[in-house]
Amino acid sequence: MTDERIAELLRASSIEFRQVEAVHHRLDAELAEMHKRHVLTPQEEVQVKHMHKEKLAKKDEMARLIRTYREQQAHSSTS
Repeated sequence: MTDERIAELLRASSIEFRQVEAVHHRLDAELAEMHKRHVLTPQEEVQVKHMHKEKLAKKDEMARLIRTYREQQAHSSTS
């Protein structure tokens, strides 16, 4: 099963996955808006770096949830 298929299943069944994905998409949209600006203040540059780190953490969390699902499915099919 592909990661995308597992993500679809998790969207339908996991509140945690939906929440993490929603934050990831919100950060992506906010970063896109920040990158449209020609000049950022030093404070905004720090904010952008923080948002990038948070977005990456959310992506890692979604990948962990997908791995966990895949492992549970493999375990349940061998039982």
